[in-house]
Amino acid sequence: MSSVELPPMDVAARIPRLRASDGFASLDALLVTRLPNVRYLTGFTGSAGMLLVARDEAIFVTDGRYEEQAHEQLGAARVDARIAIGTTAARQRELLQQVVPAGTHLGLEAHGVTWAQQRAYASEWFPEAELVATEGLVEELRRVKEPAEVARIHRACAIGDDALRAVAGLLVDEPTEQEVALRLELAMRERGASGNSFDPIVASGPNGAKPHARPTDRRIRAGELVVLDFGCVVEGYCSDMTRTVSVGDPGADARRLWDVVLTSQQAGRAATRAGVPCAEVDAACRRVIEEAGLGERFVHSTGHGVGLEIHEEPRVAGTARDSLAVGHVVTVEPGVYVPGVGGVRIEDTVVVTADGADPLTAFPKELVI
Repeated sequence: MSSVELPPMDVAARIPRLRASDGFASLDALLVTRLPNVRYLTGFTGSAGMLLVARDEAIFVTDGRYEEQAHEQLGAARVDARIAIGTTAARQRELLQQVVPAGTHLGLEAHGVTWAQQRAYASEWFPEAELVATEGLVEELRRVKEPAEVARIHRACAIGDDALRAVAGLLVDEPTEQEVALRLELAMRERGASGNSFDPIVASGPNGAKPHARPTDRRIRAGELVVLDFGCVVEGYCSDMTRTVSVGDPGADARRLWDVVLTSQQAGRAATRAGVPCAEVDAACRRVIEEAGLGERFVHSTGHGVGLEIHEEPRVAGTARDSLAVGHVVTVEPGVYVPGVGGVRIEDTVVVTADGADPLTAFPKELVI
């Protein structure tokens, strides 16, 4: 695929938005340690870094391996944060202690800090601060995708579409599941992806009854269902798509499963629009499958958010309490799984708009290839 110029992202605006958020109001500072959140706020893509956001300053701390990269990436994003380099954990602790005076209400990311880390922060790093467990402060900002973020997800989806188009024809040669998975990975990288958003699922015949099956050395035979679930990463942003196909006619029973799941997925897609509770989208999909007598074979939720991580908020599930909003990017992926027989899952990634939801994945939904 030819290279596509993607629109620039306004990373510099995100730390001010964090400070202005309701969740930040009760804090003096927030220590951001989850790397996807660090990347979202700074543009930094390395594997080690912490961002302390206080009310009137921000400091980014990393080690010597990333000194040049940090200056390049934060500078390119025009992020207003001081960069400090600590070659040891002790030095990084000292650097942060200098900007966390006694009595500071310091937020920690509850979902990103282990028990051991919290104990160390309380006893060694910030013994005179008041540590506060926070949940989802940065993730809440990440829910609504900026147009430039959607463009990157869309590009990743387009690469996945084209990769499957290139690989699908190989199924007639009875390759192994592992061979198909490898060819998908290679095809996505050849088209500009930096990697997989998760390990590809290629599950044929009875293996398709396992929603998260790992590719095996089983050969894909004509007339059986094959579940292909995969995605890639473009500039940090993920894609996700599932198609279920068969080489030749898989028979009436398999075709019925596929038709039910397709109808379910269409119902979920139609329900996906701004203001609709996520649970209603799940219910729309589930209702179709239950009416077909297959409700107990739909064993997972309908979907999830997609962005810098393959699974983000909002969840599209029966237990979800959120409602969809313009700019949410979610999957709609109902499935039916029959042990010993096989399974069907059909998935699109979509972006919620003012008048519905636009698909970002575009590979045709056809059973027989």
